[in-house]
Parts: sequence; structure tokens; C-alpha cells
Amino acid sequence: MSPRFLPTTCALALAISIMSHGRAAPPADPLEAAEARTSEVIALRHEAVRLEASWETDRELLRSTIAALEDRASRAAEDLEAARAATAKDREEIDDLATKVRVANDNQAALEARLAAAGERLLRMRPSLPPRLSDALDVSFRSLAGTDLGPGERMQLTVSVLNRCAQFNRAVNFGEEILAIQPGAEPRMFEVVYWGLSHGYALDRAAGQAWYGAPTGSGWRWESRPELLAPTLDLIAIHTDKRDPEFVIAPARIAATPAPASTPSTP
Repeated sequence: MSPRFLPTTCALALAISIMSHGRAAPPADPLEAAEARTSEVIALRHEAVRLEASWETDRELLRSTIAALEDRASRAAEDLEAARAATAKDREEIDDLATKVRVANDNQAALEARLAAAGERLLRMRPSLPPRLSDALDVSFRSLAGTDLGPGERMQLTVSVLNRCAQFNRAVNFGEEILAIQPGAEPRMFEVVYWGLSHGYALDRAAGQAWYGAPTGSGWRWESRPELLAPTLDLIAIHTDKRDPEFVIAPARIAATPAPASTPSTP
């Protein structure tokens, strides 16, 4: 059965069914019955022709709609390929930028880890620093111990502490200082000479006592050294320009350093 015949047949059958159920009882006169039947057939034929014409119109409309949609899909595919070609360089740059961002994030994470480790080492080193330097850096050390610092601030504080330590280590530092010279002792005023970060000499001029201080495994420690009284007095007098410069012999402990590797002797 052809597609064209299908809607016509269905429409004709539908119309016959509707008219069969909707008409009144047939008239008693056979002539009237024939005329009524003929009128029904004519009406059904008109309805079938109308439905067929409507189907033809709708079919052509559907065909043109499908063709238009296929054309639009084809143009959209061409536009997509053109857009991909035009944005290929931009997409490569975006990928490169994303890679750089990932590398930068990894580098920043590594930097933050190194800064945190450096800060922990500085905090562990603080008890071994000369008391005067440790007290001067108290604010910086308390900031480094915090957890709310950004990488920039942490780096700035770390570099600042290291620079202060390096500066202190390059000079002989003298001044009056309040110290609890021994554990449990009352803090008193002392005249103190620091020889860089390595050691220092504390003088109680009124009591005529001297102490030697140096970093140990448990922090900075002072020990009473009566034989240091005269050398310490001489060091302070020379440092304050109350005496002419001269060599002063003052005991000090030097930390052991690894022996240099031996070199082959030349004949």
C-alpha cells in the first residue's frame, strides 16, 4: 500500500465510521435511502480529497523543514571547525598558561615548605643566640612562630632575622644588659661584650666578678670565670676608648671543625 493511499483510506474509513454511528435510522422509502447513501458517499469523497491534499501540503512542509535543518546543521559543523581552527593558538596559549600556573603553584608550595622549615630551624636556634640579640628579635621570633603569615611576610621575617644575626656576628658588641646570669638567680645589670655569635664576657664591676658565655646544646649558658676579670676590664676600656688599643688575651672555646681533606704531596 502506497503512502499516498494510506492517509486517504484511513480518512475515508474514519469518516464512514463517524457517519455510520452519527446518522439516524434509515427512512422507510428506498429512494430516499439511496439518495441519503449517495450524499454520504459524496461527503466522504470530499473529506478524503481534503485530507489527501492536507497531507500532501504537510509532507512538503516537513520535507522542506528537514532540508533546512540539515543545511543549518551542516553550516553549524563548518562554523565549529572554523572556530576550532581560529582558536587553536588561543587554546594552546591557555593550555600553556594552565601549565605555568600549575608549576607556579607547585613552586609556591615548595617555597612555603622551605620557609616553614627555615623558620623552625631559626626558632630552635634562638636559645643558643646571645641573649641581647635574642631579646632584640623577640617580635620577629614570635611572628615566625605564628601560623597566619603569608609566604611574603614569612620570607621577609626570615631574611630579616638572618641579616640581623649575620650583622651581629661580624662585630664586637658591648653594652649594659640585665641578665639572670645563673638559673634561679635574680636578674642584675652587667656590662657585656659579645664576640659575634660565638661567645661573650659579662662583668659585674661592683662585685668584681666575670662570666664567660657561649652557646651549648641546651642554649646559651654563662659560667663564672674569675680569671676573666682583668681581660674583660681591658676589653671594655679599649672598646669604650678609655684605653689605647692593644692586644688582650682572653680565653675562649673554639668549636671543633672537620679537618680538611688531605691533598697529595708533590714530589
